Amino acid sequence: MSIETLISIALGVGLAASSGFRVFLPLFALSLSAYFGWWPLNDNWQWLASPAALTILGVATVAEVGAYLIPWLDNVLDSIAIPLAGVAGTVVMASTVADLNPAITWTLAIIAGGGAAAAIKTGMGGTRLASTATTGGLANPVVAVAETGAGLVLTLLSLLLPVLALVLVAGLGFWLLRLYRRRQQQPI
Repeated sequence: MSIETLISIALGVGLAASSGFRVFLPLFALSLSAYFGWWPLNDNWQWLASPAALTILGVATVAEVGAYLIPWLDNVLDSIAIPLAGVAGTVVMASTVADLNPAITWTLAIIAGGGAAAAIKTGMGGTRLASTATTGGLANPVVAVAETGAGLVLTLLSLLLPVLALVLVAGLGFWLLRLYRRRQQQPI
């Protein structure tokens, strides 16, 4: 396996995990970077670099970020965003992985890309529900801004230093697993 392939996998996992914070932000960033030639896309995914895709994903990103600032709407969005995050994670992973057999590419895309995005989105949905329950939704915009910030940082890190982003995602996954186990051990 070449270094280019490993870096493309790291890029895909980082952007997929970022999809767990904001579904459209990493897709928009990937579209933007492909449009300007910063990151190549697989042949079947070149449409992501088109002006139309760039515009649609940009509008979707702004709408998603704005919608999460509305306390009742953010919980509604979370109910549909978990499967959307899984799809977005799969798409960014499949579109960036280089020089692999299609069966391996799609297996990685579904498990690592979709799985990472869905796991993080599920955790963030739980955080929002806890925020709604404890503050009546008043703290939800703060949570939304933190999630958007985390998504933006992870997206930029993935595009600029993909291997470091992969290490960060692995650390985040380990932390979420420990948090989940700790909560399972607490008496109800």
